[in-house]
Amino acid sequence: MANDDETYEAGPDDLADRLSDLDEELATARAASLRSGLSDYDLEDDDLAILEESTLDPDEIRYLPALPVVAIVGRPNVGKSALVNRILGRREAVVEDTPGVTRDRVNYKAEWNDRRFTIVDTGGWEPDARGIDASVAAQAEVAIDLSDVVIFVVDAIVGATATDEQVVKLLRKAGKPVFLVANKVDDARHEPEAAALWSLGLGEPHPVSAIHGRGVADLLDAVLKVLPAVSAVAKDEFGGPRRVAILGRPNVGKSSLLNKAAGEERVVVNDLAGTTRDPVDEQIELGGKIWRFVDTAGIRRRVHLAQGADFYASLRTSTALEKAEVAVVLIDVTQVISEQDVRIIDLVLESGRALILAFNKWDQLDDERRKYLEREIEQDLSHVSWAPRVNISARTGRHLERLVPALEVALESWDTRIPTGKFNAFLAELTAAHPHPLRGGKQPRILFGTQAASRPPTFVLFTTGFLDPGYRRYVTRRLREIYGFEGTPIVLNMRVREKRQRP
Repeated sequence: MANDDETYEAGPDDLADRLSDLDEELATARAASLRSGLSDYDLEDDDLAILEESTLDPDEIRYLPALPVVAIVGRPNVGKSALVNRILGRREAVVEDTPGVTRDRVNYKAEWNDRRFTIVDTGGWEPDARGIDASVAAQAEVAIDLSDVVIFVVDAIVGATATDEQVVKLLRKAGKPVFLVANKVDDARHEPEAAALWSLGLGEPHPVSAIHGRGVADLLDAVLKVLPAVSAVAKDEFGGPRRVAILGRPNVGKSSLLNKAAGEERVVVNDLAGTTRDPVDEQIELGGKIWRFVDTAGIRRRVHLAQGADFYASLRTSTALEKAEVAVVLIDVTQVISEQDVRIIDLVLESGRALILAFNKWDQLDDERRKYLEREIEQDLSHVSWAPRVNISARTGRHLERLVPALEVALESWDTRIPTGKFNAFLAELTAAHPHPLRGGKQPRILFGTQAASRPPTFVLFTTGFLDPGYRRYVTRRLREIYGFEGTPIVLNMRVREKRQRP
C-alpha cells in the first residue's frame, strides 16, 4: 500500500462534534487507564520524563524597566564591533577588516558586575557622507540621542583625525556622558599614543585593546559609576511571546517593513542588496499591542558557501530566528518564488517557530503575474499551506495592519496544548475509523499519546510498531482539521516499545 496520506482520506465526519461533546472527566479517566497500561511495556527513563512532564507555565506579559543604554560610536574601522564583542564576552557583532561592515544601530544585552545594560553598536560616522554612508551616519547620530552614556572609540595608533574632531562636536552638542576610548593599545609601548588624545578635550582617554581585552574591565567599571539604574531614554520593555523575526531574501523589503511598522527610519534601507548585516531589534506598537521585531540579514547563499561578513550575517539570522516565537517570511511577488524562498521557509520549520507568509510589493502585481504566482504557491509552498498569508506593501504600509491578526492566530496556535484525555479520545476515534494497515503480518497500534510540549505543539505516540510516514501525515492533518493549529508546525514523534517479557 502506498505511503501517501491520501490512502487514509476520510469523507465528511462528525469527529469534531463528538470531541467537543466529550465528557472531560471520562476522557481523563480513560487516558489514565491507557497510561497505566504502559507499565506492561519496556519504558526508558526519557519515556517516563515525557509522561510525567507537566504543562508549561501560561504566558503572561511582564512589565520590565528599561535597561540603561550605552552607545558605541566612532569613525569607520576603529574597532567598535570588536569592543562590543569583548564586552559581551562572545563573538556577536560582525567584525571584518573591511571598513563599514556595521551599518545599522544594533542592540545587544550585556552584563558587568551584576549590572545589566544595553549596548548599541553603530556604523562608522563620517561628515559629508553620501548615499548609503549618509544613512549609516544618521543611524549613529540617532544612537547618540537615544543613549544614556556614549563610548567614543578612537584608533590610538592613527591618532585623532579631522573626522574624530567632528564627532567630538556632535557629542558636545548631545550633552551625554562620554568616555573616550583609545583602542588598539595592545601593550605599554603604545600608552603615549593614548595620552596624545587628551587634545580632543573629552578628558582622560581610556587605553584599551578590544582584540586582547586589555583595559576593558577598567573602562566598564568607570562606565557603571555614571550609568543610571533605569534608562532615561529607552522604552520600557515587555516580556512574553511577542518576538517576531523578519526573514527573506536580500532586498525583498525586510528593512522597509520594519521602518514602516516602527514609524521611523530604524534601519538603513538601500537598493544595494545585503545592506543589513546584523539582526536589529525594535519594540513596536502595532494593532494596539507591543511586538519586538527583528530585521535580519538577507540569506543569499548557503552558510558554508558564504564568505566574510556574509557568513557571520547568516549565523546571526539563524540566531535571531532561534530567539523568535514567530517568523514573517517576506516573498517578493514581482519575482518568481525561488529555491532561496523555500529554503528560508524550511529554516523556519526546522527551528519550530510559527510561520506567516507575507507577500510583499502586492501593489505592483498585475493580472498575468498573479496567475503565475498562484500556480507557484500551489507547487512550491504546498507543504506550508497551513501558514497564514498576508498581502502587503512594505514600502507604502498598505495592509500592514493585516499582520496583527495573523501574528495573533499563529502565536495562539504555537502555544496551544491539548489535554491528554482529549488527545487520546481523538486518537481512539481516529484509529477506530482508519486503523493502520498490516505491516509484515502485524498491525502497529497506538498505545497512548500525549502532548509533550507546546511552542511548537509536540506530540509523542507510544506505539507497538513503526507508523508509516503517510499515516503520521494523516494524523497531523486531522489534528489541524479538528484543532486548527493555523500558522504553526506540528511535531509528531513515535516511541516504539515492546511488551515486557513475563518472568
